[in-house]
Amino acid sequence: MSFTGPSIGSGGRREALEFGRTHVVRPKGRHQATVVWLHGLGDNGSSWSQLLETLPLPNIKWICPTAPTRPITLFGGFPTTTWFDMGELSEDAPDDVEGLEAAAGHVANLLSIEPADRR
Repeated sequence: MSFTGPSIGSGGRREALEFGRTHVVRPKGRHQATVVWLHGLGDNGSSWSQLLETLPLPNIKWICPTAPTRPITLFGGFPTTTWFDMGELSEDAPDDVEGLEAAAGHVANLLSIEPADRR
């Protein structure tokens, strides 16, 4: 899935965000819940899916998407996987609204194919 939107450091320039591979850990028992697990800065869905597969939670389906690789303003433009751009580490720092909306839209898209009721 891709999303076009500006980043904090882009000066209004629009760039396409290509989300990485989504890894799914299927429940070993009866599917009763689904969790979307978002990795941290510079990580990916694969590493978390491998860990989550070992948990003794047989009725949970884990969806582990991978964020787009994009330049991070905080890192001087160095590209890494991230759900949104960060200009600084501060509670008062501006939010990358477009990046947050793209990530939320991606998660909503993943959940749109989940069954509505497990009973």
